[in-house]
Amino acid sequence: MGERKKRVKEFATPYTVGNAVKKGDLVTKLSMLFMGAGNIARGQIVKGLLFLAIEISYILFMVQNGIHNLAMMPSLGTQAQQETWNEKKGIYEYVAGDNSLIILLYSVVTVSITLGFIVLWMASLRSAYKAEVFSKKGNHINSFKDDIKDLFNQNLHILLMTPPIMGVLLFTIMPLIFMLTMAFTNYSKYGDHLVLFDWVGLANFIKVLSFRDSMGQTFWSVLAWTLTWAVLATGLNYVFGMILAIIINRKDTRIKGFWRFCFVLSIAVPQFVSLLIMRTMLQPEGAVNTMLRNVGLIETSLPFFTNTMWARVTVIIINLWIGIPYTLLQVTGILQNIPGELYESARVDGANIFTIFFKITLPYMLFVTTPYLITQFTGNVNNFNVIYLLSQGHPTPVGSTAGKTDLLITWLYKLTIDFQYFNLGAVIGIMTFAVLAVVAIVTYRNTGSYKDEEGFQ
Repeated sequence: MGERKKRVKEFATPYTVGNAVKKGDLVTKLSMLFMGAGNIARGQIVKGLLFLAIEISYILFMVQNGIHNLAMMPSLGTQAQQETWNEKKGIYEYVAGDNSLIILLYSVVTVSITLGFIVLWMASLRSAYKAEVFSKKGNHINSFKDDIKDLFNQNLHILLMTPPIMGVLLFTIMPLIFMLTMAFTNYSKYGDHLVLFDWVGLANFIKVLSFRDSMGQTFWSVLAWTLTWAVLATGLNYVFGMILAIIINRKDTRIKGFWRFCFVLSIAVPQFVSLLIMRTMLQPEGAVNTMLRNVGLIETSLPFFTNTMWARVTVIIINLWIGIPYTLLQVTGILQNIPGELYESARVDGANIFTIFFKITLPYMLFVTTPYLITQFTGNVNNFNVIYLLSQGHPTPVGSTAGKTDLLITWLYKLTIDFQYFNLGAVIGIMTFAVLAVVAIVTYRNTGSYKDEEGFQ
């Protein structure tokens, strides 16, 4: 019993940086300057040397490159490429100037490394203070071998979570930070700022959000269509997919597996192949218009991608053909798990088909599939394939950077690849993330799945 209380007291001891600075002895406080000093002094030689090696590596990096990168960050470079005449060779020679993009990238990397070093410095100080406390209490201090064993036992979560977290930081968070900083520059072909550019503060955000600027007008128009598209694409796919699943799942429906196979077959065909074929068929001289003219139903080609309303309706309908099978698969499994007693009780009480659907089936479906709907909505906002491969954003007004069927994601692609407005593309990327984050969080927090998690259990 006494040993148990002792262990509880040990775990209750807060090994924080604040306690290490306030309560730590001289050796522990020395770890603030020389990482690992406290560990080395108390027998954790390998662990202390690793901390010290990290500190030395960081100092060498900062001396060689880091300080220069941070010093260049406020200006992003000032020296442009110069042209000089070489009299001996009789040619012009070019002296490379500053490259603002490289300077910005190295600056972001340097700041990220510095933040990572601060985290490790804090871990070193906490480790030194923990070793001090254990030493004073006469407890066993783990060796490096003991720490390795702990990683496969009580600290297994640290071993398993570290690689994915590092991957997220390196390949997701850091690029996002780089894009975020780019949004505050004038990095674009406009004004020849592709090599040497400057900070412009919030000018890009003001330009994109302003109703008076042509870019702002385009943004609000594209945003309105993006949200309209996402709501219709998500809602119609869900409704028709659910109706189809209910019809197939009826007791009176025969060969259910065959019908599901027919509708799910489209999933087996690569999406980009289907979309490119549909785009070819719906061209003015494509198979659909040619066939309709030959049978005398039309005289002129139908404007599938040349008229705004036609183009928007076309992409929505074709997206139904692509998306309904996925909803069918999702909903089928849920329908088969709705308790049959609910339906039997409703029929005994005299409920008709519509009452049963709206009082039992639909509430149950919405409760279970709300996270799926949010995911589908997010996917439709970023549905690059359907829009770009099918309509390429057309029809596009003369002089505009976005077409009438362009989503924010396809417009971002055009701004960066076709028009080289990298700064405005970064702003659009940030605005897209903001819209998705707000919609997803607000929607989910106001659904039964979040408020009443135990409701259908």
